[in-house]
Amino acid sequence: MIAERGCQPSVGFGETAPLTILVQVNGEERRIREGQTIADLIRVMDLDPEQVAVELDRRIVKRAHWPGTNVSAGSQLEIVQFVGGG
Repeated sequence: MIAERGCQPSVGFGETAPLTILVQVNGEERRIREGQTIADLIRVMDLDPEQVAVELDRRIVKRAHWPGTNVSAGSQLEIVQFVGGG
């Protein structure tokens, strides 16, 4: 997989839109804002942090580390949701 950085055009005088990067989430390409953490991504995806587990580049990341773990261009994430039932 080739990592890709996107350039965004100016949005106003002296302002620029945030850069985006390309990552894989559960095997699908997804463009996210550069500098996002795992916690940011979980929030943007509207997932309940108490109900998911995250693997970043084949390593499980503990929930306590999500806010300080940046997602880089080309990263591969697996996000597994827990489902109750019976």
